[in-house]
Amino acid sequence: MIDAFEQLGLTKSESKIYLTLLDCGSMLAGKVAEKAGIHRRNVYDALHRLIKKGLVSYIVTNNRHYYQAEDPQRLIGMVKEREIGVREVLPQLELKFKMSHDKQETLFYKGKEGIKAIFEDQLREGKPIYIMGGSKNASGILQYYLPKYTKQRIQKKIPLNIIYAGKREKDKGTPLAKTRSLPEGYGGLAATNIYSDRVAIIIWSEEPIAILIKNKDVAESYMNYFKLLWNIAKES
Repeated sequence: MIDAFEQLGLTKSESKIYLTLLDCGSMLAGKVAEKAGIHRRNVYDALHRLIKKGLVSYIVTNNRHYYQAEDPQRLIGMVKEREIGVREVLPQLELKFKMSHDKQETLFYKGKEGIKAIFEDQLREGKPIYIMGGSKNASGILQYYLPKYTKQRIQKKIPLNIIYAGKREKDKGTPLAKTRSLPEGYGGLAATNIYSDRVAIIIWSEEPIAILIKNKDVAESYMNYFKLLWNIAKES
């Protein structure tokens, strides 16, 4: 239980004192120190912090301070206050995050979660997606994620254009998706995704890896190459 309190920002001493007051009711600081097993000097500091957090209050009787725990519902209020505090600074944090990441022109990803991060970036950008060398391995590696991705892509009305290599199953009419094919010899594990001002080169091995390049000029160069292959490729 103390671990749960610590996640809310309470120290171990504060947690012990609050639980002690919940168990024993109103007490003098000396008694709190004895029951909680904390040095008396530290108890006063912790009690003061708990009062500021609204978790402890006191009454004065015969010039002596008797401390008591407040309703645990106050903990819910603390969670909400922390959430509000985070939400207030979140726009600034997101701006800093964006500025720092915009400076990075090349990012490396590894594993399924890394590839998902690239696909989520495609959804956030909301621009048409062009893929050269759509790999047959992709549907197997991300079999549970791809249907969700496709659903969101359609909801966001993001067009998808894919150039496959070799024979594929006949297209089942996925909305906003066009496919063309090249001879089998052009295939492999590598696929190039072009979207917005980005190029993602994905190696669909058992443990997939990817390189994401954020550069408008590079994206335009790859896009020109895509258009050339698209005109050569046959409609699926």
